Amino acid sequence: MKKKYFFIIVFIFFNLLLTKALDKNYYTEEVSKEISSVFFVQKDSIINIKYNKIIKFYNDSNYGEALEKAFTLYDICKTKNDNESSYLVSFLIAKIYVKTNNHSQSLRFYKESLKYLNIDLLNENGQLIFSNHDFSRVLLRIGSSYQKLSMIDSAKFYYNKVVNLTYFDEDFLNIKAVSFTNLSGIYERDSIFDEAEKYALKAIEIHKKMNNKASQASAVNNLGNISLSKGEYKRAKEIYLEGINLIKHDNSPKAVKYKANLYYNLAWAMRNLKDYKAYDYQEMSYEIEDDIRDKELRTIAKELGIKYDFDTKKKLLEKEQEIKIIKEKDKIKIIGILAVFIFMLLLIIIWNKNLRGKNLELKLSQTQLIQKQKIDTLKSETQTRILNATIDGKELERQEIAEVLHDNVSALLSSANLHLQATRTHFNGETPLEVNKAQEIISEASKKIRDLSHNLTSPVLTKFGLDFAIKDITQKYNNSQLKIEVETGGLRRYHQKFETKIYNIIQELLNNILKHSKASEAKVSLVEKDDSLMLLISDNGVGFDVSKFNSSSGIGLSQIDARIEAMKGRFKIDSKKNRGTVIKSSIPILEKEKIIHV
Repeated sequence: MKKKYFFIIVFIFFNLLLTKALDKNYYTEEVSKEISSVFFVQKDSIINIKYNKIIKFYNDSNYGEALEKAFTLYDICKTKNDNESSYLVSFLIAKIYVKTNNHSQSLRFYKESLKYLNIDLLNENGQLIFSNHDFSRVLLRIGSSYQKLSMIDSAKFYYNKVVNLTYFDEDFLNIKAVSFTNLSGIYERDSIFDEAEKYALKAIEIHKKMNNKASQASAVNNLGNISLSKGEYKRAKEIYLEGINLIKHDNSPKAVKYKANLYYNLAWAMRNLKDYKAYDYQEMSYEIEDDIRDKELRTIAKELGIKYDFDTKKKLLEKEQEIKIIKEKDKIKIIGILAVFIFMLLLIIIWNKNLRGKNLELKLSQTQLIQKQKIDTLKSETQTRILNATIDGKELERQEIAEVLHDNVSALLSSANLHLQATRTHFNGETPLEVNKAQEIISEASKKIRDLSHNLTSPVLTKFGLDFAIKDITQKYNNSQLKIEVETGGLRRYHQKFETKIYNIIQELLNNILKHSKASEAKVSLVEKDDSLMLLISDNGVGFDVSKFNSSSGIGLSQIDARIEAMKGRFKIDSKKNRGTVIKSSIPILEKEKIIHV
């Protein structure tokens, strides 16, 4: 009996180790610098020096080192009862956790910093050390952390605490405007448009009082987006035009970016109004973005030409190396798992040597069957992971190619055009025909590259979400031979990666209809129900024999099936020859990541 329990414990232990080894996840995120060195008004210069070193690690994105040293300094400050330094260090720790997306810990340390703000500390002149701005800023950060943790009621509680404060200095008014904006975003997400509009108008009012026309234009843009979501396209158009007029003559970098967004949104509103001047405004948006890029190129064009090829090849080599490492790790894991199972099998055989022949034969058969099932399951899961990794890689590759074309190749062509333009000044009299032709060729290439980058990744999907993107793609696919009907109900914005996956699934299924179905009519239905998206795509085409469908009969459908399974969804095909095809799917919703101002 003791031997029996010993082998059972060994078996459980090894399975636990395997489970832990296969469940690791890794997540990275690029962030920008946003903290500069701060000097304490205090006698302890050692704390000051240590703090500024932590700031340097933070600004260099070395968050692990920054966090370790910040905790050490925090313990020193608490030991010395230095409440002023404790506040600053705990606030910094919270910001480091924000950068690493650990919002539960960031919330904890923002609340720690709030405790120190509630202590009345005086400087040598008898004045309070902490300002109204410090207090309102921490309240805003706590609300932001709750919102990132999807604890919306708590987030609203702290945002409301900020807006109910009665300070009147400029810094606080900016924080108050941000709180109004975040509240507006929360209510827009929940489709409570009246509340969303109320808070957006309050943000606009503050910016207007402070005569900050650029920020006011940005807030007006948000108000227009609410009307756009409500389908009030005429009102949205008027609001966007109002925002454009506010910064029409402001050519600061921030205002120019706001202007590009306003023109793009205006184009979309006018398109829904069937006002085809919309395309002129859309082109203006693209031109503004190109102008911004051209100004940046004047200082980096020389370096960009040298570094471009090297950096691109370097990234490709790094990706190839990463893929090789992943494959090697998978091989090692599979070999290790097989070795453990073989070892366990040998232990079971040795343990059963003293039993009767019949029991030995029966138990060996059962053990072999279990091992085979586990190995088959492991192979199936590995194949699914490889297939999903391939699909993810394709999506990432499309996005990166679009970014390279739009941001780098387009930038190089713009730089070449600038150099040719500058060359004109060196000719006395008429410019050579070759220069004019070269500039025409470069302009045509720039336009084609921009169109290609938009085809690789849908700008409509990124800007306006699934509802508009699906309608946009079906409009493009409609022709005299195929009419596609679209039905979308209750759709809102979701997690960006989730929207991309759903969009690509629908696009692939529509491509199959165009290529293979010979249908004259098709329908796409996508509605939200019970925290899931219900997708139905049907056509009246030639259909096919579902009983003969398998992983080798159609790689497109196999990829879609694997992708939906990885998203914990259900996928069903109903088709018969010459009776059309109906595809149904139910996919759990992954909510969108809200952009939260802090």
